[in-house]
Amino acid sequence: MSESSAEAVTALASATGVAGGWRRATGVAGTAIGVVAAGAAAGVAIERLTVGRGMRRKARLALDSAGPYGSLRGTPGKATADDGTELYYEVDDVDPEAVPALGPRRRRLFGRKAPAPVTVVFSHGYCLSQDSWHFQRAALRGVVRTVHWDQRSHGRSGRGVRQAQDGTAVSIDQLGRDLKAVIDAAAPEGPIVLVGHSMGGMTMMALADQYPALVRDRVAAVALVGTSSGRLGEVNFGLPVAGVNAVRRVLPGVLKALGTQAALVEKGRRATADLFAGVIKRYSFASRDVDPAVARFAERMIEGTPIDVVAEFYPAFTDHDKTEALGYFADLPVLVLAGIGDLVTPSEHSEAIADLLPEAELVLVPDAGHLVMLEHPEVVTDRLADLLTRAGAVPAGATVGGYGSTSSTAQPG
Repeated sequence: MSESSAEAVTALASATGVAGGWRRATGVAGTAIGVVAAGAAAGVAIERLTVGRGMRRKARLALDSAGPYGSLRGTPGKATADDGTELYYEVDDVDPEAVPALGPRRRRLFGRKAPAPVTVVFSHGYCLSQDSWHFQRAALRGVVRTVHWDQRSHGRSGRGVRQAQDGTAVSIDQLGRDLKAVIDAAAPEGPIVLVGHSMGGMTMMALADQYPALVRDRVAAVALVGTSSGRLGEVNFGLPVAGVNAVRRVLPGVLKALGTQAALVEKGRRATADLFAGVIKRYSFASRDVDPAVARFAERMIEGTPIDVVAEFYPAFTDHDKTEALGYFADLPVLVLAGIGDLVTPSEHSEAIADLLPEAELVLVPDAGHLVMLEHPEVVTDRLADLLTRAGAVPAGATVGGYGSTSSTAQPG
């Protein structure tokens, strides 16, 4: 291990320690997490050689204050999960002024005076929020009715009641029931299109598994972005075999221990902000020229997820297996999209999904990582627009060119 890698490992390991005794008890934890950190350490070391710490801090503050990403807001609403958890969502309705102008084209496309009202429901991934769909939301505003929601304990949604009260583990099935509650509250009737990234795609599979009649009667199309139907316990995160095996053995216990010391761990995260920024960037993006404002936007979402929430959700992914539930999507228009450089849910998992849904469109995006919808928004938005057109939700061309830009001067749509 290089000197810079060792520095990164030491910094993160010390950030996870709280007191001498607890640090010794979780010494293996620091080592295991350090293996993950070492994967990003080379990039962090180069940054440290070229940019001063003070300058990086000033840059982060500037991006926090000036970055437009995540600023789009809609009509707020709340749904209540089966355990009482409040789930926050926002609705963007069709713009009445835009609809008449599109009327003739819609009549030509669909052979009716107006298309059936469709609601597109977006589900976000682990440690993110509804704002992760910023570019796609900007593109679709006013053209089609959309619902963006925050998963339990994420974003503006309430802390999971069962998790807070008695430490009940989060399950992907619970997330599927949460999505059903949001649909019941925000889109109780009419066709729906389900769009999910990573954990959000798994949430959609759990919905289908538990509510197949809903899928049969109301779902018009499905988009699965950077997600998996199972076997996540085999993902190596781009690490050597020995390293990933060590991480797998101890990480669930490590996260649980860290969750009990949340306040102190959060201080550690702040103290090692540069290191965590490098780790986040490595596992979020694959291209080298990601705009700093987009990278910082992703950091803010991930940093905003408390460590105890991170700990509560992690075990659910190892248990996740919804391969059979994919069959409920077989007769629908389906988009399966992934970044070829995704280290979190590798593109092979998307290929496996597409193999089970032979009529699905499979799109593998070069030079793209896990947050492909932020890294290459134009690709995701264009393919999503095509899916919505095939489903009869929007007229052809209605969203093309409206997906925004990844430049730091981009403004919300």
